[in-house]
Amino acid sequence: MSQSEDRDTAERWLATAEDDLRAARTLAAAGLYAHACFAAQQCGEKAIKALWYLIDEDPWGHSIQKLVMQFPALEYVSESSTWVEKAAGLDKFYIPTRYPNGLPDLTPGQSYFRHDAEQGMALAVYLLAASRGWFDAFPPMGWPASR
Repeated sequence: MSQSEDRDTAERWLATAEDDLRAARTLAAAGLYAHACFAAQQCGEKAIKALWYLIDEDPWGHSIQKLVMQFPALEYVSESSTWVEKAAGLDKFYIPTRYPNGLPDLTPGQSYFRHDAEQGMALAVYLLAASRGWFDAFPPMGWPASR
C-alpha cells in the first residue's frame, strides 16, 4: 500500500474506534454494563490496530496487550508501559462480557456493573487519545526513512 492508503485505512479504524466509544457510553447510560465493557474493549483494539495499519503492518489477534507489546514501532511510543497496562485492563472485557459461560453460573449482565463500564471506558479513552496522538505525529522522529 502507499503511505496515503495506509493513512486512510488507519483513519477508518480510528473513526470506528471512536464509534465504539460512543456506543459504550450509550450502553452504559442504558444500564447495559457488560455490553459497554465489550464496546470499550473494541474501541481499544481498533485504536491500536489503526497504528499497525498506519505503518503498513497487519495486526493479528484480539489481545490489545499483545498488539501493543508486539507493535513494530514500539520504540517510538512514549509511555509504552502505560499503554501495555491499559491494554491489559481492556483485555479482561473481551470474552466474559459476551458469553454466559464466560463466568461461573452468572450471565454477563449479572456480573458487570457501572464501575466496570466506567473503568473500561476510561481505559479506552486513554488508548484512543494516545493512538490519535501517535497517528497525528506520524512519522515520529527517527522513523527509518527506508520504511
